[in-house]
Amino acid sequence: MSMHDKIDELRKRQKKVEQGGGEQRIAAQHERGKLTARERLRLLLDANSFVELNAFMKHRETNFGMDQIEAPGEGVVTGYGKIDDRLVYVFAQDFTVFGGALGEMHAKKITRIMDLAAQNGAPIIGLNDSGGARIQEGVVSLDGYGHIFYRNAIYSGVIPQISVIMGPCAGGAVYSPALTDFVFMVEETSQMFITGPRVIETVTGEKISAERLGGAQVHASISGNAHFTGKTEQEVLIKARELIRYLPQNHKERPPLKPVAEQEEDWREDLAKVVPVEATKVYDIRDVIYQVLDDARFMEVQSDFAKNIVIGFGRIRGRSVGLIANQPRVLAGGLDINSSDKLSRFIRFCDCFNIPLITFEDVTGFFPGVKQEHGGIIRHGAKILYAYSEATVPKITVILRKAYGGAYVALNSKSIGADLVYAWPSAEIAVMGPIGAASIIFSKEIAKSEHPDVTRAEKISAYREQFANPYVAAAHGMVDEVIDPRETRIKLAHALDMLNNKMEWRPGKKHGNMPL
Repeated sequence: MSMHDKIDELRKRQKKVEQGGGEQRIAAQHERGKLTARERLRLLLDANSFVELNAFMKHRETNFGMDQIEAPGEGVVTGYGKIDDRLVYVFAQDFTVFGGALGEMHAKKITRIMDLAAQNGAPIIGLNDSGGARIQEGVVSLDGYGHIFYRNAIYSGVIPQISVIMGPCAGGAVYSPALTDFVFMVEETSQMFITGPRVIETVTGEKISAERLGGAQVHASISGNAHFTGKTEQEVLIKARELIRYLPQNHKERPPLKPVAEQEEDWREDLAKVVPVEATKVYDIRDVIYQVLDDARFMEVQSDFAKNIVIGFGRIRGRSVGLIANQPRVLAGGLDINSSDKLSRFIRFCDCFNIPLITFEDVTGFFPGVKQEHGGIIRHGAKILYAYSEATVPKITVILRKAYGGAYVALNSKSIGADLVYAWPSAEIAVMGPIGAASIIFSKEIAKSEHPDVTRAEKISAYREQFANPYVAAAHGMVDEVIDPRETRIKLAHALDMLNNKMEWRPGKKHGNMPL
């Protein structure tokens, strides 16, 4: 046999692997409105940048007639490529081969690519489309999941890990995405659940569809398990590419700088009109965020979950930043259990990967109620304090309006490690709001007054003037500067320049014990 013959054989084997489960199964995948694993990778990665690894790996199961069954590529495509000319590692489960079910060698292909990603300091993106464990292989399938979970945990904070759910993801398979940094889901075609509808109906008698149980909208708005969703696979993959642009390759690097249009004006006149001075009037905090960021571009994370807090990525003069902001339109911007979890995890991600944190504060406090107290708001709220205190990246706070009580302390106050705290002239920094404070402090005087309503109004006004303003906090060094709202972007850009080489010491330890 000549070399040309051997090359021909290689080409035949490569083509067989590239065909996955064959034309019929590929057609069935398309009929479901889904792309194949390789089509997805072409959309995700820069053109012609994908390099496949371990294409010829094969299972070694002989039971249940498996020795007679071929599984081209072992039901998963693995390799590396580029996004905006930056290296990323990828795996894409192939539903046309065994329904993307995970077996021993399938898992080995994934763990190999995870190891390469960690060793070479580049993000890993997993495209999940799998029916779960390969039952025919028994416990070695479960063992394979364990090896993946272990790497998800050990490589957490070392390289960014991103999961894109593009089909079913059930049973133990959901724990790998849950361990990664961000989860994307496709509306109508992707689901995640521990136990499927049939099992639930058998055990509990509850009837529910797969989509209503674990579809994209459920996880985006109710459970909080999904960070981003899209109507189509193409939309979701474009969003994944966008996210990568804000992130460094690994924990030792800084996020990439993006050139800024020189004509972009930093003085933002509209910021003087966005936030009503009256503490009871609502507004959309995004109107502040858009004004501050380059090109008004903001990639919001978990936009449909815990809407009383807004988190996401943007740039200021080309630098990636993580934004955290109270949303006065929902629960008056108060903090509850879900928003505490949402923002705490985001803080920790940004700290892992050297992304400066900017907090826009307008908070009445932690949301009151029996349900919140019994649900553990103390424990969940403590996560915010822990996350901000632990973070060593540049941390800047801008107090726009209300900053009351423990919520003021928790949201990156100077006392828990803020590098800089700015306040707008409209800021009210106090133990509690003027209405409640004056009603308590002057309760006897109000009760004895001939005109209690008038007296109450006078005392509230006096308290607000004397205490609920930014100058008392500034006098004590808790606010570094009271600024004109229109110069907010300028101040933040200068602060990021100043803090660019920040180094902060922490006590040596194995790890802390965060309240979970």
